[in-house]
Amino acid sequence: MSPVSYYLNAMGVVSAAGSGQALLQNIQRGDRSGLQQTEYYSPGRPVFVGCVNEELPRIPDRYRLYDCRNNQLLLAALAQIKTGIERIRQQYSSDRIGVVLGTSTSGVRNTERALADVAQSGKKPAWFHYKQQQLGASADFLAQIVGVKGPAFTVSTACSSSGRALASARRLLALDLCDAVIVGGADSLCRFTVNGFMALESVSAGLCKPFGVHRDGINLSEAAALFILSKQPGPVKLTGIGASSDAYHFSAPDPSGEAVANAIRMALRQAQLSPEQIDYVNLHGTATRLNDAMESRVMAKVFGETLPVSSSKGMTGHALGAAAALELALCWQLLRQEETPLPPNINADQHDPELPRLNYVQPGLSQRVMHCQSHSFAFGGNNISIIISRNE
Repeated sequence: MSPVSYYLNAMGVVSAAGSGQALLQNIQRGDRSGLQQTEYYSPGRPVFVGCVNEELPRIPDRYRLYDCRNNQLLLAALAQIKTGIERIRQQYSSDRIGVVLGTSTSGVRNTERALADVAQSGKKPAWFHYKQQQLGASADFLAQIVGVKGPAFTVSTACSSSGRALASARRLLALDLCDAVIVGGADSLCRFTVNGFMALESVSAGLCKPFGVHRDGINLSEAAALFILSKQPGPVKLTGIGASSDAYHFSAPDPSGEAVANAIRMALRQAQLSPEQIDYVNLHGTATRLNDAMESRVMAKVFGETLPVSSSKGMTGHALGAAAALELALCWQLLRQEETPLPPNINADQHDPELPRLNYVQPGLSQRVMHCQSHSFAFGGNNISIIISRNE
């Protein structure tokens, strides 16, 4: 019996660096204009964040309990895969279609606004409902909007959330609990997150500098990305997922990167690929001192110095729970092109000479990509590495 294959049949994405096809085009140009300085989320302390500035869909009145920006971002991504959704609705029973999402903040910004109203008036505003911030609510909302009745749940493992969601979605297919799964993630900016990372001294004083000698932290951002995962052959194949958890520290990575390397190698084994067969790796590359040091050591150990690699966070910012899905969407777009420029490692800085030498993509480097690998690492050592491939 031949092994079962899984495919990412459709993709929708919205981010500060662009939505839909514009995401890849803006990233290829090294466009950082989506990262803007503001003190809206940190009064008195301006920071650079990646905010989605396009007009987002309105939450229908019948779903007003779910009315939050996080769900608006999901609706914007969902609109881009409408044709694919209609196809699986016609092809499969509604109770055989699942929804698995990743997030870290859900609608917490609504809670912040509601608490401000309570502080001023002493009353909870009529528009606020707890479901707007509930972690699992986005999956319930999306299932209701689409009209599906299969398993619907949310995974929250900080910055690897939407990558872990993909692993869970694949498991639903492997266990024959679903025929198709709408999978991805969304995270929206809020003061809780921005000030929390500032308290950890992890936010950059300017634009972030992935793997730069002067790197000093992240630029937080928001995004949403959705895929349709099924066994039905499609243009992009999900070939390998590797996951590990080192539990080294609440917020700092294990300097040895041993568990990260294990996740990367696990994905390669599942994909039946050698490191030399990977054409491009989208690095986690947060631009923090510790993460970039650990990841570069692991990359040099597993892949050596010649593989083209980059962090796209210098243009998208770090979308936390949506980051894995956002960066996988970028890889998905690369695989749909013929010879095309790879995402450059934009940091406006000299690469740190104390880090292992890697082949960071420079603007204009083009090639045909057959296999992409993307990494996401999270608080508590929740690591995931995903390989997707051109289906030919």
